[in-house]
Amino acid sequence: MEASPAARRVAFVAIVCGFAALGGYLLGPASHHGSGGDRPAAASRPARSSAAAHAGVAGVSSGQPDIYQWLPFTASGLAAAAAAAVKFGDAYGTYSYTEDPAAYGASLQPVASAQLVGQIEAAYAAPGVAATRQANKQVAVGTTTVGSLRAFGPGSLTFVLQVTQQLTQSSGSSEQTSAYAVTVSGSGTSWQVTDVELAAAGNS
Repeated sequence: MEASPAARRVAFVAIVCGFAALGGYLLGPASHHGSGGDRPAAASRPARSSAAAHAGVAGVSSGQPDIYQWLPFTASGLAAAAAAAVKFGDAYGTYSYTEDPAAYGASLQPVASAQLVGQIEAAYAAPGVAATRQANKQVAVGTTTVGSLRAFGPGSLTFVLQVTQQLTQSSGSSEQTSAYAVTVSGSGTSWQVTDVELAAAGNS
């Protein structure tokens, strides 16, 4: 039996509200600086029987629904996608005036598509941006947290990330936080970032 639209809305609200707790458990400080080893192969999601779906719908009234019966990813898939987004945010917010575009882009390559890395490298090399960075001897260290899950589909999820940068330059030190909408694409536990925008600009 298909889950009703109301049940799907309940599932969406439940996962958004519960994501902070899940992220705190699965995406602790250690995940921000993990090794860049090969990502696991994508895992196929097992089929669910109509009886199981019915049980999930029934669970809504008891307050303990299995929300993943209505979502196009598993709990481990969600955690892997969020971890990829966090690693990207850390790398995206970390740079040094001594780095050329290729060196900066290399830090993004393990978790971002080649097309996106190329776009970011081009923006990093823009004359005005590069001149300001070098003249002020800017060095930034980014730290990322997941604010929310904005949207999802069968092969992509969009997270709103809070990227906090500790910025050091010739005029002194400062801290700034920016919100980005970051889309990861993939399946199972294999994900890569394919788009990034300021959260206020869209990317939904």
